[in-house]
Amino acid sequence: MGIFEKYLSLWVALAIGAGVGLGVLAPSAFEAVAGLEVAGVNLVVAVLIWLMIYPMLLKVEPGCLANVGRKPKGLALTLVVNWLIKPFTMAALGILFFRVVFAGLVPEADAEQYIAGMILLGVAPCTAMVFVWSHLTKGDANYTLVQVSVNDLILVFAFAPIAGLLLGVTELEVPWDTLVASVVIFVVVPLGIGIATQRVLEADRVEALGQRLKPTSILGLLLTVVLLFGFQAQTILDQPLRVVLIAVPLLIQSYGIFAIAYGLARVLRLPFDVAAPAAMIGTSNFFELAVAVAISLFGLSSGAALATVVGVLIEVPVMLSLVAFANRTKGWFPGAGAAGAAD
Repeated sequence: MGIFEKYLSLWVALAIGAGVGLGVLAPSAFEAVAGLEVAGVNLVVAVLIWLMIYPMLLKVEPGCLANVGRKPKGLALTLVVNWLIKPFTMAALGILFFRVVFAGLVPEADAEQYIAGMILLGVAPCTAMVFVWSHLTKGDANYTLVQVSVNDLILVFAFAPIAGLLLGVTELEVPWDTLVASVVIFVVVPLGIGIATQRVLEADRVEALGQRLKPTSILGLLLTVVLLFGFQAQTILDQPLRVVLIAVPLLIQSYGIFAIAYGLARVLRLPFDVAAPAAMIGTSNFFELAVAVAISLFGLSSGAALATVVGVLIEVPVMLSLVAFANRTKGWFPGAGAAGAAD
């Protein structure tokens, strides 16, 4: 394990501090970077995510999507957690905390807005960053792509009905430009670059390239943290109590969903390189979509938009803690070869 991986928690903590500090000292610079968007997707963040996931996508076999049914247990687990459990537990936690536990701490109208933002996060499972978490747990690159692809297909049809049901909105407008642009930018483009690299270079050179780029992948992650916290530095300083209150149920949701998915993966005796990504994809969020919908429905300065932003802020530290936990507990799962026959 290199110095980047060994002290990753320290680097992330420093990146968070640097992001908040730089966001306060140079807000205009961060505003300029935040404005570099296409359909609600920040292009600078997109490039950094490419740096993070490119080494993993070098391992993807172009024909892996044809084997969608090869390991149905892992795929079924991902879809059940993402669409039959996660949205409803998020709504329940939002209602519990902001109508009961935190009642009186925030105005009722704001509390309802926070619940709405949390619901939007709960109905938007991860698309891009799951490649990062899978890479850090040495997940099966081909199977992770299958999970993401099938999940994105269902997202197109299920997001609006489930979000509308939980929000009580009869005509929910999905920002299709954000949805399509995110899938293309975060999945199609880097996957295409990875496959093109495999076609140009020999297999041993591709593997060597992936190893050399590991520090670059971690650097991309750290710079992403700096940007995300820099974008919201003033919000963190202006409304620290609100940020903390929103973070509490979101943290419970994140760790709870991971526990459910990871526990079921163990019961199903999935191989670790399938189990870890399956648990990560439901725990992580498609925050670009959630933020875009919150802004379009409730406004840029709304409590719903703030709740989705808090989801963005806690995601990287939470997911890194879960990556560390998964890597420490990989012995709970059978080896890929042993589990292959069971699947």
